[in-house]
Amino acid sequence: MVTLTRTATAKVQDFIAEHGANQDVGLRVAVLPGGCSGFQYGLNIEDAPEADDEVLTLEGVRVFVDPFSAQYLNGVEIDYVSSMMGQGFTFRNPNATGGCGCGSSFTV
Repeated sequence: MVTLTRTATAKVQDFIAEHGANQDVGLRVAVLPGGCSGFQYGLNIEDAPEADDEVLTLEGVRVFVDPFSAQYLNGVEIDYVSSMMGQGFTFRNPNATGGCGCGSSFTV
């Protein structure tokens, strides 16, 4: 379904440690209606999954994906990049048919 690069995994583990991690904590990866291209990605550290979430364990990181988002995340790679322009998570979505300059909004 979704993959995390080593750099993204390390950054998520840092955020989880800052969050005061318990054993159920994980990264929520979501697709939300909105953004300039129709859909946008959302990432959040959460204390536990929802009842209907798909729960993945990627390189020791628990990842929570709701049923709506799952249909848009197949094959998505999440990375964390740092450059002179800034730093943040990026998404490579092979299913996206378009996007915008911000890099966090896409069309399918």
